[in-house]
Amino acid sequence: MRKWTLALISATMVMGLAACGSSNDNKDQNTANTGNQAAGNTAAANEGDTANSGSTEPVKLRIYAQYADEDTKGPYDYAVAELKKAMPNVELELDVQAQDDGQKLKTYAATGNLPDIFQAGLDIINTFKKSNNILELDKYADDFKAKIQPSAMNTLVTDDGHIYAYPYAGNEVAMLFYNKDIFTANNVKVPTTYEEMMAAVTAFNAKGITPLALFAKEKWPTVALYDMFASRLEPAGITKLDKGEAKASDPAFKTAAEEIVKLVKAGLLPKGATNLNYDQAAALFHEGKAAMFLNGQWEIDASTKALGDKLGFMYVPAADAAAYESAKLTFSGGGGPGGYAVNPGTKDPELAAKVAAFISEKYAEFKFTQRGTPMVATKVDAPVINKFPPVMEQLSKDIPNMKTTAFSWGLSNPKFKAAIEDAAQSLMTGGYSPDDFVSDVDASISSK
Repeated sequence: MRKWTLALISATMVMGLAACGSSNDNKDQNTANTGNQAAGNTAAANEGDTANSGSTEPVKLRIYAQYADEDTKGPYDYAVAELKKAMPNVELELDVQAQDDGQKLKTYAATGNLPDIFQAGLDIINTFKKSNNILELDKYADDFKAKIQPSAMNTLVTDDGHIYAYPYAGNEVAMLFYNKDIFTANNVKVPTTYEEMMAAVTAFNAKGITPLALFAKEKWPTVALYDMFASRLEPAGITKLDKGEAKASDPAFKTAAEEIVKLVKAGLLPKGATNLNYDQAAALFHEGKAAMFLNGQWEIDASTKALGDKLGFMYVPAADAAAYESAKLTFSGGGGPGGYAVNPGTKDPELAAKVAAFISEKYAEFKFTQRGTPMVATKVDAPVINKFPPVMEQLSKDIPNMKTTAFSWGLSNPKFKAAIEDAAQSLMTGGYSPDDFVSDVDASISSK
């Protein structure tokens, strides 16, 4: 029975989206048949752009938003409370977002039931662009653009140069954490160059200390480590390989593989690193048995609880001091376009766009001031209620000027993604040469 239901829903979605996609040719009929105010109705909607946006008449807007746990309820409730103060005539009717990879929202679009405002990731943006179910926000976004972090512009503007959603989440990054006490107690300099990194590896091994804990059983941390080294010479890092704009045989990418192999052979990682999971690698670092640890910035909370003031993070070493200085604010990781989007068929697009931008801005404000995370898309002027941990405080100062590359899950070429994940993990074994790395990765790029 469930299969039949799913099949019916899928068929409805396909037919509906196909109808939406052809709406430019048959606009009136499509609208009448489906009741979909979105598809092909941009022109009609624009007629009402300013019809109600300046009015104080009560307006109800339906919004499709995450509201599943404290991490999503807190910022949403805060944003709605702030909206009541700023726009008391606007009432939001919440439609709780399903945890279904966008299937319910796609069904809404196909059946003409799309909410006025909805949360959209890049997948939804790209799908709805084709079916005219998402409003291009360029002409409404000047105020929001002025508030966004310069380093987070990639979360606002899509590859076609247009804006389709107002983001609240900023870029996330991979980081090299270290235990300050271990470095000090063993008289080891926090490395800024490859030479100093090798010296640290040698010194820690001599003391029986693991230099770097890496949960290389998962492939993304191995890609991140490779990308960290590659981005010292090529700011775009692996994204340039992903887009086919460079080859792994180019000096920046081959050098990164060579430096990692040297360090691994010198004892950078614990034995059997490619069999270590997060819990095992984190335990080495949290218990003071490893000097360094690689993870995303989301690790800050756990490592701060384990190490307190001993926790620090270092910028990734480079070939020399000049390269280190020029590349230190380039972080492996990043983000993509997404946030609150608007149905082009809503009665007052200008008002809906204004509300969507407001909700996104306040959502970020709550996460910044009350959740202690500076990883938000927009600048926040409100005072911080829950103070950042020291490492987060340091990172927050870098955010306005940081550049990002990509996490492996953000890569667009699936063949390259699979190849770089396998090759980067193999680099951590010490039995895989830089030439093998270059050959295997380049094969995936040429096949794009």
